[in-house]
Amino acid sequence: MVFKLNISDKGKAWKVESSSETIIGKKIGEEVDGSELSENLTGYTLKITGGTDSSGFPHKPGLQGSEMKRVILSKGWGMHKVPRRGGKKHRQTFDGLRLRKTVRGQQISEKTIQINMLVTKHGSKSLHELFPDQNKPKEAKAPAQ
Repeated sequence: MVFKLNISDKGKAWKVESSSETIIGKKIGEEVDGSELSENLTGYTLKITGGTDSSGFPHKPGLQGSEMKRVILSKGWGMHKVPRRGGKKHRQTFDGLRLRKTVRGQQISEKTIQINMLVTKHGSKSLHELFPDQNKPKEAKAPAQ
């Protein structure tokens, strides 16, 4: 089983793949030692901020367990500004808008594919040195002729 780790640090995201199974059972908000995930990340401490499963359903903080649940969400996390089924009705506010969404619990399981993490403690080497292939600047697209 391979996890895709998105590690964020100061506005830059680093993509790392890890096959470590020590992260299974951890919850969103917990801190993990970087050496458990990859030998490159020794000295780093990472905080789990979210994740998605193989079908693309997000993990919701505060929802116990790791199974899928259908919950009613109001304004905020996972919601759009306007209702999808509302059509092009012009309304000023959408107070009371609630939709039922399918989400996963906050616990990381073997069905989790992607895990989002945040650096809380840096190691001896910077992430620029650890992953030089991800430092390339974006190339400008050539104009179509």
